[in-house]
Amino acid sequence: MEETKLTIRVPRDLIEKAKQYAATHDTTLTNLIKAYLQNIPSGGDIENSPIVQRLSGVLSQQVSIEDYHKHLEEKYGG
Repeated sequence: MEETKLTIRVPRDLIEKAKQYAATHDTTLTNLIKAYLQNIPSGGDIENSPIVQRLSGVLSQQVSIEDYHKHLEEKYGG
């Protein structure tokens, strides 16, 4: 895969935090960003995205979409 250079604007303190995190995890800022971007689902395939996989099975099979909507209405009003 061909690599290219990218210029982005990010607050300096955020960059410094990210560099410290990378150093403590024995990696580089480039590798952190690359790993993050590789986890973005392509083509709208959200069902297989890492966050969905981690959350799968958290709720009981008995919970319905209607139950969830009811919960949201109770929590936030509606």
